Amino acid sequence: KGSCLNLIPIMEIIMTKPFGLLAEFDSPKTLLMAARKVKQAGYNHFEAYSPFPIHGMDDAMGLKPSYLGWIVLCGGLFGAIFGFGLQAWVATMAYPLVISGKPLLSTPAFIPITFELMVLFSAFAAVFGMLAINKLPLYYHPVFKASAFKTVTSHGFFLGVEATDPLYNRQDTHALLKKMGSGHITEVDQ
Repeated sequence: KGSCLNLIPIMEIIMTKPFGLLAEFDSPKTLLMAARKVKQAGYNHFEAYSPFPIHGMDDAMGLKPSYLGWIVLCGGLFGAIFGFGLQAWVATMAYPLVISGKPLLSTPAFIPITFELMVLFSAFAAVFGMLAINKLPLYYHPVFKASAFKTVTSHGFFLGVEATDPLYNRQDTHALLKKMGSGHITEVDQ
């Protein structure tokens, strides 16, 4: 009975999967150069972490432009069509009222509500689209285990290469990151 319970910690140690390597750099310039070199080496599953945005990092990492603008456009169009369509339906079919000889479908009167619903649906699309694209809320990430990663919110610059990358090899990737000037490299588990 007791022997099975003693094996549980050993099994947890054996079954832990590596997330990848986390390399610390001393400045945003060295982090940018390292990201560029990692991309040139053929890696695709890596991420840069810094306390502020670094100009040129998207190009260095080979990131595609965001499609959030298209999501916002679709949300705005849907809001405008919905707002105009609802008002047109109410004015012409649900409650048709002829007042002072005005036509039932009086489009100038519908413009303020159409505009407001376009803005409202665009805002909702922007917020929820951004959350979906960024996979938020994210309550846990393996890099949070690294003790040095706590400095990322103030003065730390990190580059994480994930083990899911086809080119990932612990020794080769470690040597590559060390060659780029990383001061401290940590192996992070899932």
